[in-house]
Amino acid sequence: MAAKLQGIFAPTLVPLDDRGQINEGELRRFISWLIDKGIHGLYPNGSCGEFIRFTAEERRRITQITCDEARGRVPILAGAAEANVKETLAACEAYAEMGATAAAIVSPYYYKLSPESVYAYFAEIARHSVLDLTLYNIPMFASPIDVPTIRRLAEFPRIIGIKDSSGDLAFMMRMIAAVRPIRPDFSFLTGWEAVLAPMLMIGCDGGTNATSNVVPEVTRRIYELCRAGKFEEAMEWQRRVLELFDMMLYPFEFPNGFRTGIELRGFRFGKGRQPLTPAQQAEGAALASVLQCILADFNVVDRPAAGCAPRTGQPQTDKIEQMVYEVMHVLEKRGVL
Repeated sequence: MAAKLQGIFAPTLVPLDDRGQINEGELRRFISWLIDKGIHGLYPNGSCGEFIRFTAEERRRITQITCDEARGRVPILAGAAEANVKETLAACEAYAEMGATAAAIVSPYYYKLSPESVYAYFAEIARHSVLDLTLYNIPMFASPIDVPTIRRLAEFPRIIGIKDSSGDLAFMMRMIAAVRPIRPDFSFLTGWEAVLAPMLMIGCDGGTNATSNVVPEVTRRIYELCRAGKFEEAMEWQRRVLELFDMMLYPFEFPNGFRTGIELRGFRFGKGRQPLTPAQQAEGAALASVLQCILADFNVVDRPAAGCAPRTGQPQTDKIEQMVYEVMHVLEKRGVL
């Protein structure tokens, strides 16, 4: 039996070159950096990896590069969110040949399905997959998977865990209570780092968190503190991560805030595939300085040359305050003030 999936997995973003194509060299450098920083696993082709904006061929290439570069150093949970049985099974077969540990499969999206149809979909894949599977519950984008359905699906040996991105603590507790007695090997992973520490405290095995792309050292630290029972210290880090997460998630077009954070860590990720208006580009550039200040508080990047204005925790307010702060700095250097 394969080792249980646990720890912090990075749902990897994909760097693009000036032509908008996958930048393989930079992706390989990024993967090895994440592993060197202590990440426990990698998750290519997740929501943060913008799987919907890549072709099936590109998704396979992303997984192949990830498996090749990881070289067995960490497990690979490859996203196979194809939304139909045939293509999902084809992806699972391809990922198995590449050496992936398991495939993460999401409920069909676009059509709203009943719980019985959700069960039938996953059951059909579980009966025929050559690769272990984790369910992916992301109710904001796809048909939700309820607890009774998860309990039924846990009876399939091929289904070894679930990633839940609802952020609902009570829901996670109900899942664990329903499944763990019959499947102690079943992995429970949270995809919502806003509650990473609380999820770990109630029994989660780990997380697949977008913020792990930017500060893998910090999400791993939260995991290790919780495992050691140092919950008060874990919550101190959790509160700091919450500010960073909110800054990268809400004022940017997802996942551009995380792409900006990675660039601040020294990588060239280029523009995403989703076109932006000039106004959006200008907004992102202004927000980057605030994001840099937050990351500087983690001691992983330098502060902006002008320094950092006091923050309120409100991204738009902090953006304006930082812009004013930087303008004042320039005026002072010119002797105007």
